[in-house]
Amino acid sequence: MPETAGPETGGPAGTPLAGTGPAGAGPRWWLPVVVGIAALAVLVLALEGGHGLNATTITGLPDPGRFVDWALPVVTLLIEALGTLTVGLCVAAAFLLPGKERTVGAQGFRMLRLATGFALAWTVASLALLVLSVSDLLGQPLSQLGPRSVYSFAVSVSQGQALLVQAGMALVLAILTRVGLSRTNAACCAVLAVVAVLPPAFTGHAAGAGNHQIAVTSLALHVGAAALWVGGLAALLLMRRSRLLAAAAARYSRLALFCWVTVAISGVANAWVRLGSFDQLWRSSYGVLVIGKLAALVLLGGIGAAHRSGTLPALRAGNRRAFWRLAAGELVVFGATFGLAVALSRSPTPVGTNPVDTNPVVDILGFGMPPKPTLTAMISDVLPDMFFLAVTVAGTLAYLVGVWRLRRAGHRWPVARTASWIAGMVLLAAVTDLGVARYAYVLFSVHMAQHMVLSMPVPILLVGGAPLTLALRTLRRPVDPDVRGARDWLLIILHSRVMKVFTHPLVALALYVASLYGLYFSGLLGTLMRYHLGHLAMLTHFVIAGYLLFWVLIGIDPGRRQFPQPVLVLVHFAAMVFHAFFGVILLQSNTVISADWYTSVHPSWAPSLLSDQRLGASIAWAFGEIPAAVVFGILVLRWIRSDEREQARLDRAADRAQATGEEDELARYNAFLQRAAEADARRGGR
Repeated sequence: MPETAGPETGGPAGTPLAGTGPAGAGPRWWLPVVVGIAALAVLVLALEGGHGLNATTITGLPDPGRFVDWALPVVTLLIEALGTLTVGLCVAAAFLLPGKERTVGAQGFRMLRLATGFALAWTVASLALLVLSVSDLLGQPLSQLGPRSVYSFAVSVSQGQALLVQAGMALVLAILTRVGLSRTNAACCAVLAVVAVLPPAFTGHAAGAGNHQIAVTSLALHVGAAALWVGGLAALLLMRRSRLLAAAAARYSRLALFCWVTVAISGVANAWVRLGSFDQLWRSSYGVLVIGKLAALVLLGGIGAAHRSGTLPALRAGNRRAFWRLAAGELVVFGATFGLAVALSRSPTPVGTNPVDTNPVVDILGFGMPPKPTLTAMISDVLPDMFFLAVTVAGTLAYLVGVWRLRRAGHRWPVARTASWIAGMVLLAAVTDLGVARYAYVLFSVHMAQHMVLSMPVPILLVGGAPLTLALRTLRRPVDPDVRGARDWLLIILHSRVMKVFTHPLVALALYVASLYGLYFSGLLGTLMRYHLGHLAMLTHFVIAGYLLFWVLIGIDPGRRQFPQPVLVLVHFAAMVFHAFFGVILLQSNTVISADWYTSVHPSWAPSLLSDQRLGASIAWAFGEIPAAVVFGILVLRWIRSDEREQARLDRAADRAQATGEEDELARYNAFLQRAAEADARRGGR
């Protein structure tokens, strides 16, 4: 049948449904049905083949029942689908579609309205999975569960906490997508949606065995990138009748390529941790499922290449059918891959935990107790973390691409800035991924050295690279002026009220000081060290707080609030005083900070906890002298140059006044001072 709706309409409410093809493509319901069947079929086969279900019931042992055994993976699959769709709709509304000044356009409005329904369903499904997880954990059928058990699981067990947090964020998303129509609100919803799919990644297989520095972070990157990839494709299919599809598909193609690379790298890293050895790929049922997922990844990469080379040009020429057919097939493959991924999360891994012979240090740290530290061990005994590896590699490559673009356009970029940025990235990677990161978990002194490097030399070097200036000069503008590109979003952030608050010198100083006093004198350190996510947040805060302070003091990027140089010198002097005072307080303290944590991981070869803490205090007291002196020198030099520029301006004004015969400001001010002095002399003579 021919299309009867306009270019941006379709469906009873003006919103096309998943499964509606171009003219003559068939009924609108079949695509989601096919995707769902593919996902469920692969899920069932993979669970059976990978031993992800308890096939037999042993008399006398608690058993939640076959309904719970099957409902758990099915509801998990439903949650992943709902979360992915919510992510894709919000991302499309904020970044792929044009708007009208500050608000989203008509198609973006429809996307947000659809996201509201999916987010509400996501909330309900997360709560349902929470109840099913309690039943599975306690081995009790749903009919025997009480509210107390569910509440205790939700607030006390990490898996329950993750599901409760996810349900809460999904509910907030449902509200925000309903009440706000601004493009900024849509962008915030997109970010929140990506974050909301991550909490379960920090529990389960990744957090239950060793090597969580790789396993947990790689799984989070894997899940987030997959949600962006699949959700974006689903959003494109929802607007296939729109005349905006060609441009949106081209923008999505660049995002999809980035997501494919991220999914591939993070998936391989996570599988390596879970398999333990290469031969487990074919010797274990888990490895066979991993091979299936890798095959799907290769197939999806080929489909993406076909899109870029064939269907996108056809779509620009007005042929929607070719794009739609390939995208629909791609979505079916994605559905099957999601079913496989859920089965993997329920299947036993070759690298498991022996409940009889456990190592408490490995359970806490994710690795065994390191040997007595040497300079070689501090460097060579690496502890790679996927988060900081991704940040440093992506940050370095993006910066170098920006420099290359400038030079290709015939513009120069100071070599010193490039060297400063790369040095900062290398130093960041060194203190978070080499052996020093391993010892920072068990020795307070090494942790303090890591803190000092992350909060002073690393931010100073990164600020010297002027990354925002480079980004503003090299980021490309979208072809459609109604679409906000990366440069537009960066400018909005730099000129936002929030940025004005955080770039006030006193606010930046307060955040920097809080990372010292608030962390170590509140008992928060031990809590953050115990959880991998908390540890990542702590190290990231060190870098951000330091970057913000030194960006305000010595940065050259736009977006900083301008303050007189004497004020900045005083702020820096205050930071030096607070820093030194912190070291003195720590040196004189007889109370061990975060004693519970450091007692549980204290090496036999290490000095006493108090002695190691005092060594860390000495490092904190003495470490900042050289970086602080460098910053102080830069501030004083800028102060002198500012005075010289002001004097030169006054001299030029005087010369212009003399040439025109007019009296300049400086001459009037000097005459005023002379009259005041003469008046004082006359009063003194009387």
